[in-house]
Amino acid sequence: MIIAGSVILLCALLLLGLTVPLAFGGVMIFLAFLGGHDVTGFLPTGHWKMNSLVILAIPLFILAGAIMERGKIAAPLVNLAELFIGHIRGGLSTTAVIASGIFGSITGSANATLTCIGSVMMPHLRRANYPEGLSAALIANASLLGLLIPPSASQILYAWVAQQSVLACFLATVVPGVILIVLLCVTNQFMLRKYKDLNLQPKVESLGPELAKRSRRAVPALFMPVIILGGIYGGIMTPTEAAGVAVIYAVPIAIYVYRGLTWKTFFQTMRQGGVTVGVVMVMIFMVLIVSRLLIFEDIPGIAQDLVYSISDNPIVILLMVNVVMILIGMLMDDISGLLLSTPLLLPIVQSVGMDPIHFSAVLAVNLGMANVTPPTAPLLYLGARVTNTPVSKMLKPTLMFILFAWLPTLMLTTFLPELSLYLPHLLLGIR
Repeated sequence: MIIAGSVILLCALLLLGLTVPLAFGGVMIFLAFLGGHDVTGFLPTGHWKMNSLVILAIPLFILAGAIMERGKIAAPLVNLAELFIGHIRGGLSTTAVIASGIFGSITGSANATLTCIGSVMMPHLRRANYPEGLSAALIANASLLGLLIPPSASQILYAWVAQQSVLACFLATVVPGVILIVLLCVTNQFMLRKYKDLNLQPKVESLGPELAKRSRRAVPALFMPVIILGGIYGGIMTPTEAAGVAVIYAVPIAIYVYRGLTWKTFFQTMRQGGVTVGVVMVMIFMVLIVSRLLIFEDIPGIAQDLVYSISDNPIVILLMVNVVMILIGMLMDDISGLLLSTPLLLPIVQSVGMDPIHFSAVLAVNLGMANVTPPTAPLLYLGARVTNTPVSKMLKPTLMFILFAWLPTLMLTTFLPELSLYLPHLLLGIR
């Protein structure tokens, strides 16, 4: 009864607009006074679990994302992509999706990707007379590719909580990420069919000189994922070391190459990034304590018994688990949702034979979709602010992307484990 009250209280506090750390803090106070639990006994657990080199990658990627966002590192990538497809109908929209995938692979952050790509691409799309609501919705949905295209901060957290290989979790989301990119582009092209007055860019006649010019400009930015991913998969660096290298590399590139930062704005950016890091780490600490309490009360076992009391069909169980993950993701950000979902749902999916590495991809797609699913949809509201577009104009296109891009990707990822496990099996020999 107390646990049920805790869940209701958590949902109520989140719906009232409290931040995730305060909402979980309220739950802990409730348990301390009414639940008969000595919450202070769980505090060392949170400290002990966070004392990890793996978790250090999260603040480093946040800082790298903040530097790249303010340093105008995405603009050369967009200009390079426009050269090839800017003259094609829907080409600018496709450029936004591809740029989001590339930038997301560098930062591992949906918020940084949305802020950066949205501010760069939206003026281009408006000048080309692309529909405002559709374009803003596409950018908001594509920003979540940062959860799927490695290195992803959420996958680092999942591997840490579930005690799995970070590299295997990175690889598990690659194919679902590519599928989502394709489906977002196809759905966008379908919705653009009724807009006949797009102002397409003229095709460049002398491709060679212009390609050389834009490539030279984009090389420093493109070199970042090469360093990060090459270092990780080549066994040269751990994800934490790669995140540190990304910060060190981003600073001179942002200041001296792309000149988006000065030393003055660099220190401002570091302060802002530090605030974000502080919020995220406090949030992780709070969620860890509550997650530990759930395990202490055997809530995963109770949830598993409840699910099996409804059905023992693996397909039905996986569908129910997906619904629960979507609901959790709608109430909180992706990191909090992941930390809460993993200990609660991993035992259930393992009981029906799902590999933990496979579950990492399913969880990433679920939480990504939940972040743009109304009525909460935090990424949708952030996208409205970044692109200066009313949310009302973004709702219908977003629902179309959910129906024809996100849901097919989720179903394929859930019920075709080969899509997630092929690369970990091939490259890491994980069986």
